[in-house]
Amino acid sequence: MSAVTQASIQMELSEPARALLQPGMTAPVAVQALISAGQVQDALKLLARLLPKRYAVAWLCQVARDQTLDPEDKAGASLAEKWVREPSESNRRAAFEYANAGGYKSAGAWVAAAAGWSGGSLAPATQATPVPPADHLTAYAVVAGINMLAALVIEKFEARRVGFIAPAMNLLNAGADAAGGGA
Repeated sequence: MSAVTQASIQMELSEPARALLQPGMTAPVAVQALISAGQVQDALKLLARLLPKRYAVAWLCQVARDQTLDPEDKAGASLAEKWVREPSESNRRAAFEYANAGGYKSAGAWVAAAAGWSGGSLAPATQATPVPPADHLTAYAVVAGINMLAALVIEKFEARRVGFIAPAMNLLNAGADAAGGGA
């Protein structure tokens, strides 16, 4: 099963979006096909899942850096940025705890969740038995964060989401080039 097909299943792309994806499509071509067809939410889902986790979180942090954020959102983004720079378990745990404490109700909480759900355990730190996150949870948090950040200017929501995709496409294209054209 190709990475594009697997990601489309994991991220629960809509039927119309899945119908646009053809066997053998590279990751960048698949995402671009969805954007061109106006399937922006599905394009975001696919893109977030096809990027390596650290790249996906870095992309979300880049989008957050370019926004006017309140202190709570800045704090969550700062924790995610710290994990991107130094992906240690303590930095991941700090981002996870921040997102969890905020009840996933703000853009900053979702930015932090993207880093917090990248690995490790979702169990309380005191619990001996680890509860690893599903592999695609980082992508879910990235999509939620992108949507929350786009909604900061609600009248430009769709245009902002499309605009946020460009930097991530550069990362995806670089990954496809490094993998010999595939994802």
